[in-house]
Amino acid sequence: MEPSLPQPGLTPAPLGDHAPEVVGSGAPVATDTEASTRQVLRELDAGQPLTVRQTTLWGDTLRRFARSKAAMISMGILVVLVIYAIVGPWIRPYKFDEGLNTDPLLKPHQLPNVQHWFGTDMAGRDLFVRTAMGGRVSLLVALAATTVVLFIGVLYGATAGSAGGRTDNVMMRFVDVLYGLPYLPFAIIMLVILGNGIVPMLLALAIVGWLTAARLVRGQLLTLKQNEYVEAARALGASRSRIVFRHLLPNTLGIIVVAMFLEIPGMILGEAILSFLGLGIAAPNASWGTLAQDGWQALRSYPWLIILPGFFIAVTVLAFNFVGDGFRDAIDPRTKETK
Repeated sequence: MEPSLPQPGLTPAPLGDHAPEVVGSGAPVATDTEASTRQVLRELDAGQPLTVRQTTLWGDTLRRFARSKAAMISMGILVVLVIYAIVGPWIRPYKFDEGLNTDPLLKPHQLPNVQHWFGTDMAGRDLFVRTAMGGRVSLLVALAATTVVLFIGVLYGATAGSAGGRTDNVMMRFVDVLYGLPYLPFAIIMLVILGNGIVPMLLALAIVGWLTAARLVRGQLLTLKQNEYVEAARALGASRSRIVFRHLLPNTLGIIVVAMFLEIPGMILGEAILSFLGLGIAAPNASWGTLAQDGWQALRSYPWLIILPGFFIAVTVLAFNFVGDGFRDAIDPRTKETK
């Protein structure tokens, strides 16, 4: 009898279950390509012994993700950017707020040179250090806002999806109402009321950013609720909360991870736009958005001042998008086949 190869998808079996991976001649054989299937059939025809090795959903996902060159290169870029944001201010003898007000000998608007690798801004401050500090603030705000967004969205979506009926209908109509609010003007109003700073920025970005995550989790739970293992748990007397947190939410981790990587670029752009408008991080602190705002004021005379933060924003956003696409294709290879 020829073995049937598992086809992973976005709605997997419970994470406690294991899918068999067929291995021939002591070497692992991928289970998600036609080439590996033909290889297994050739070994069966040749009478070679086959062994079955247990593998997990996340093990298969990571192996497929590692085969995506774009995703791996983007992951490496993100690691370099994070290291630069953490270590950058420490490897140069300048402070991010040290300028003409503290050292009159500093020269403003310097081009990149040996002393100042990225040059200096209009106040004579070292741009290498300020860009690193700006990346630290922008990434911190984006990651923190995404965490808040996913926490609220997952909790809200899980509640609506598990309750069903009238409760689900009322909760999702509330989400539809919030979807009608313009995101950027609403965030601007929040910052005008709350003032500048990291915490007001987090609240402004997260206040309506959780809606998409709530819809994704709610839709996934409505699908998973129909599975037999959920019916079995319900027949054994498991409570609704146990079914949700023990059987349903663990099987939505795939889309939650993908949503996280695809949500962070939006948060980075949102922070950059709000800071560019003067509603973000207050001086002398810096983010990539405030650096872009400073560069805009001197665009005609010193264009590199806005090119530098713009380059880092673009590279970071693209890298997160490629990583998110890589995880999505790794979790559900069928999405890649339909492109």
